[in-house]
Amino acid sequence: MKKLFTLLTLMLAISSTTFGGKKVHTLGDSTMAPYEESATVTRGWGMYFGNFLTNGWTSINYARGGRDSRGGYNELWQTAKKQVEAGDYVIITFAHNDEKNNGMDGYALKAYYESIGDAASAAAVDLRGTVPTTTYKEWLGKIVDEAKALGAIPIICSPVCRSYFNGNTIRRNGRHDLGENYQVLTANGPKAGTKLPETDHTMDYAYQSEQLAKEKNVHFIDLTTATKQLYESYGDSKCHEMLFDGEGSTHFNTTGALLVARECARLMKAQGILADNITIPTDLSVSPAQADLGEAYKGQTLQKELTLNGFGLSPESGTINITATDGILLSLNKTDWQSSLTVSYSASTLVKTFYASVTLENVGETTGTILVQQGDKQIEVPVQAKAVILEGGAEVNVYWRLESDDSYTLTGPATVQPESWQGMYVQRYSAPNSKTVWPEETGYDASRKMQRNLLIGDAWPDGEIDDNPDRYIQFGIQPNVGNDLKISNISLYACGAGGNGMCAHIYYSTDNFETRTTISEHKSFVANNPVFIQTQPVLTVKDGETLLLRIYPWYNGSATGKTLCISDITISGMAFDSTSASISTLNTDNTSTTIYTPDGRPTPTLHRGINIVRQSSTDNTITKKILR
Repeated sequence: MKKLFTLLTLMLAISSTTFGGKKVHTLGDSTMAPYEESATVTRGWGMYFGNFLTNGWTSINYARGGRDSRGGYNELWQTAKKQVEAGDYVIITFAHNDEKNNGMDGYALKAYYESIGDAASAAAVDLRGTVPTTTYKEWLGKIVDEAKALGAIPIICSPVCRSYFNGNTIRRNGRHDLGENYQVLTANGPKAGTKLPETDHTMDYAYQSEQLAKEKNVHFIDLTTATKQLYESYGDSKCHEMLFDGEGSTHFNTTGALLVARECARLMKAQGILADNITIPTDLSVSPAQADLGEAYKGQTLQKELTLNGFGLSPESGTINITATDGILLSLNKTDWQSSLTVSYSASTLVKTFYASVTLENVGETTGTILVQQGDKQIEVPVQAKAVILEGGAEVNVYWRLESDDSYTLTGPATVQPESWQGMYVQRYSAPNSKTVWPEETGYDASRKMQRNLLIGDAWPDGEIDDNPDRYIQFGIQPNVGNDLKISNISLYACGAGGNGMCAHIYYSTDNFETRTTISEHKSFVANNPVFIQTQPVLTVKDGETLLLRIYPWYNGSATGKTLCISDITISGMAFDSTSASISTLNTDNTSTTIYTPDGRPTPTLHRGINIVRQSSTDNTITKKILR
């Protein structure tokens, strides 16, 4: 069987050249997910896995915070498989959120409460969570089977550890084995399980993922053991200081994420998986090798995070000098900026993050170079950024005041998607507290009301460290037919009321959240202190697309009655004509044709002047018809 598996793997590897398969797709949770550098210090290891790929191979990271294996299949895989081709690799890792409900299946638990008429308990169930030996393996197996059917090569990767130390070692629950504290769903409801010996892997998600890999005859990467050894090599205090984001024992900073990505690449190479296309640097390197800061508006400042990596450096201790050409500033902390930096290292090892900053003074491309030097060794990192201007369109602005209701005001050729709630509701409109402290520039006093939002069931569950995909507040805007929207501002005020434990992620998306961009991450709102949150993206929402803004809240610890307060939601930019103009007549007997006025209202017939026409019989094209 092993020889057959090796032969099949070789055939698929050969076919990858035939079909042009050059992609590694990564599916996982928040420990793997991408994060916006400007919004948080948290990093997922999937962000850096591509650094170790060579020969034209690239990594596409579909991981998202808060996803269990069920969400991995129903959401992430449904997006990823549209891009998967024969010969591609698919890395699959879940478990952190599968442990919700202490090892019980979330949907089964909800169904139980509904069966006994306990609507309140049913509403409060976190639908995430699977059983290690059954539903966890079933959902992972679905991804594996469908990846194989596409001609791709699946790799099951056991979950990274949580840094839960007991002395100098990682505890069982840190290794995703719930055998010391778990629950089972019986005919009479949830029941605490009897403590299992360490030799019993019934409640061990990492072990069960390995068993599934054997059953499916696919590659397995043991990142649980690898990260256990990595963490223990640092020790409890140093591990948290050097590898984690300062917000607990689960999420990485840049160093931690990079080292875990390196471990995954190293283990793959050791097993002969993509061995000729993976490189593990043992000398000084910089990632990314090119610093593309992206686009912004003239006058804005862009920043880019870079990482110095050195393993086996000679001499064993020394310094690295970093300099930049004119117009580029460097920093180790995003506070003190200068044209050069000096970084020390010891024990022949260096993993250090630094930042590059460019202020866009002129329209068009800005380029430069960062030079990294260690003795006679030099690394040049090209830097580029682009400044754009926004003019010539019709101004668009939608504003939700959220002081007494969810109404909005709109100016410009656009259509608003009204505020909506998933797993939440508006508790009331009131001031967060009589001692509310607004930023001085608002001119508001403590009487200014905000929309106070609460989750259905009113009780925030314990143990949440990330957003719940089934709980959010949403706003949206789309261009009218025949227009594109260029969005230049998204902003709001937000805070918590009742305690300092309110947390939230705020994202936007133009593809119904198949992909998303982080605006803000708040791990702790100071109660009754509204915070101004803003992004000024260079973002085009094309005709037929919708820009969605979502706020995903959670609370740090179990609590009741704590609310997320929001107000002054603003989305603004300019609308531009996206049609081609012609002078013509139209056969309006064609039932697949729809005619609109310039402001986006449907009309039954052509009228004098400008008509916006969508004609499905011609590939759903949109044209401007001028009738005289």
